[in-house]
Amino acid sequence: MKITAIDIAVVDVPYIAPVRAVGWANPPFVVVQVRTDDGLVGLGEAWGVAKSAVEQTAETFLGTDPLTLPLQTCDRPFQSALYDLVGQALGVPVWRLIGDQHRERVPVAYWSCHMPPEATAREAEQAVAKGFRVHKLKARSWDAVRQVELITKAAGPDYSILLDPNTEFRHVSTAVRLAREMEPYNVECFEDPVLKHDLGWYRLLRRKLDIPQALHLSNPNDVLQAVRGEAVDRFNLSGNVATILSCHAIAEAAQIPVWHQIAGLSLGIQATFAVHVGCTLKQATLASDELPFIHENDLIGGALPAEQGHFQVPAGPGLGVELDTAALQHYRID
Repeated sequence: MKITAIDIAVVDVPYIAPVRAVGWANPPFVVVQVRTDDGLVGLGEAWGVAKSAVEQTAETFLGTDPLTLPLQTCDRPFQSALYDLVGQALGVPVWRLIGDQHRERVPVAYWSCHMPPEATAREAEQAVAKGFRVHKLKARSWDAVRQVELITKAAGPDYSILLDPNTEFRHVSTAVRLAREMEPYNVECFEDPVLKHDLGWYRLLRRKLDIPQALHLSNPNDVLQAVRGEAVDRFNLSGNVATILSCHAIAEAAQIPVWHQIAGLSLGIQATFAVHVGCTLKQATLASDELPFIHENDLIGGALPAEQGHFQVPAGPGLGVELDTAALQHYRID
């Protein structure tokens, strides 16, 4: 089996209306179709990368046999595509190439960018009606308490809220004050609430608050230092397969639960790949950040629906999904 051609397209798929309304940045996506001499097609996707860089990398794969390539250390968009090809060639789903399957359904949270609290509440009401049980929120200190209050009124007290300030709370005193005001509500976790230059701040938060503290990390050494520093209750892990497996191994040894953001604000191809990876992570019991439903089209014909707050792991072979070529052409810009 040899790679004979790589088709590269750039698409602009808008967010759903509530996210568009607040102008959240939506970079274009690069979609690749890696073709082999025996008729197989592997799919990959990435956002935030230049088409020229993808084209340059593509040249290095032409003429190679995917079965001989180091899959774990490849990066987007080719890691997904190469795993897809190898899985198809061997007749197995992608997860089988990564590890043991620990779950057939991968949990997922709903997601809202920072928007007015009333708009967030409307999103939460719709999300809980669709079966979501966790809502990840891009929180800001000036209205985080109001956000939590209105989400709870809209979705009910059992609906969990995960606040991700992207360190905007900045200081321990601010995080503690806000946490105290949120005590009546079902706040599942703070992710990166304060500046990350001093893990001692996170250790202090863990001592002062009942709300679990999480760090979003993609470097195994950073994960190890957080464990040693007693700085976390949970991890959000990102990266390629090699990085994710290394970070997860440390979390597993420390018996710290994790969730994953391998795809994030992706379309369907990378989200499907993330689900294959995530089902092999024993500690990934928390709702993931894989969010193809945040865009108006996933480019895979809705083959990975979020049902009752979970994605069903495709049965395979490969990714187990196909590209919607009509949708690709509709949204294509280059």
